[in-house]
Amino acid sequence: MSVHAIGDVQGCYAELRELLREIDFLPGRDEVWLVGDLVNRGPQSLEVLRYVRALGESAKVVLGNHDLHLLAVAYGKGRKPRASDTLEDVLAAPDRDELLDWLRHRPLIHHDARYGTLVHAGLPPQWDLETALACAREVEDALANPESLRELLHGMYGDRPDRWSGELRGMDRLRFTVNCLTRVRVCDAEGRLELGYKGTLEDVPRDYVPWFRAPGRRSRSLRVIFGHWSALDFHDGDGVLAIDTGCVWGRRLCAIRLDEPAALVSVPSQQPLARGD
Repeated sequence: MSVHAIGDVQGCYAELRELLREIDFLPGRDEVWLVGDLVNRGPQSLEVLRYVRALGESAKVVLGNHDLHLLAVAYGKGRKPRASDTLEDVLAAPDRDELLDWLRHRPLIHHDARYGTLVHAGLPPQWDLETALACAREVEDALANPESLRELLHGMYGDRPDRWSGELRGMDRLRFTVNCLTRVRVCDAEGRLELGYKGTLEDVPRDYVPWFRAPGRRSRSLRVIFGHWSALDFHDGDGVLAIDTGCVWGRRLCAIRLDEPAALVSVPSQQPLARGD
């Protein structure tokens, strides 16, 4: 058995299948951890969803911001696709309802003490594992409940509140959790989120730090595996593994083995060279 984590796929189905061949992945024997953003911007989101869903328990998937955006377009109150979206094939598919229902029941955090903690973007410095799992579960429950689904998908957009407080309630609490787990890259020394930054590690603005270098981060004992930050590329340090290597932007799709030390494995992108998140 092997356990590999794979970076943001974003509809790059051909590259995903090639990478799985490179790591000799066998469903039923091995596990793959997918860091979120299965869909959007790439050309084959539908094929990715169908394939990963069919893997069953061999695939551990957490939700990313593009996955939530797809759900918001499908279920939300008047949310329209963006000009850069490539979600039409999913929204028009005959098995759309089954795929979307499967997607909305994915977690925001997958934790296995043997291998690590998988999230799409990051954790605020004030959260330990117990708090992170509890907050994630609140969002997951709202996604799974048809009575709260539309309200969450409508209300999750926005950058405030930008700092954690145990007193947060309602949509403010849910929105903060979504922003941490699916959007954050940097914060200030007090843990206040800056959600607009998309640049490199070297160019982080003064007075901000990568979320994983925030002073007093309570999740420092965890091995956190995340994606989302394509300009960061692969980063193994600070107690984290960053694995969004920009496949949809013309670079590569990568896999890193979690159950034993191994070199990074990657395949080249088949997408036009571009930049983005």
